[in-house]
Amino acid sequence: MVFNTGAALLDAIVLAVVSHEDVGTYGYKITQEVRQVIDLSESTLYPVLRRLQKYGFLDVYDRECGGRNRRYYRITSSGVVQLNNYKRDWKEYAGKINGIFEGGAAYE
Repeated sequence: MVFNTGAALLDAIVLAVVSHEDVGTYGYKITQEVRQVIDLSESTLYPVLRRLQKYGFLDVYDRECGGRNRRYYRITSSGVVQLNNYKRDWKEYAGKINGIFEGGAAYE
């Protein structure tokens, strides 16, 4: 994709992916799902996950898988609130951009 993905949009995408699983999900799976829409490396993802955890939007826990611990990320109630804010803002922003692309007013 030719468009740059800013930090806020990346946070929103990661929160959305994590929110799909009530029990949470692990980093590699998050990376694979995000890669379906944008190019993302694991080295980019983990700082995002740490930031979201620091802000209280994600809980982190370890779970045994194949004899090893796997780190899981689960959205918190404040993460759900933040995700809903991102969704609202995205709809407004996308509507304005679509208005420009389609030749109408950007603020319709």
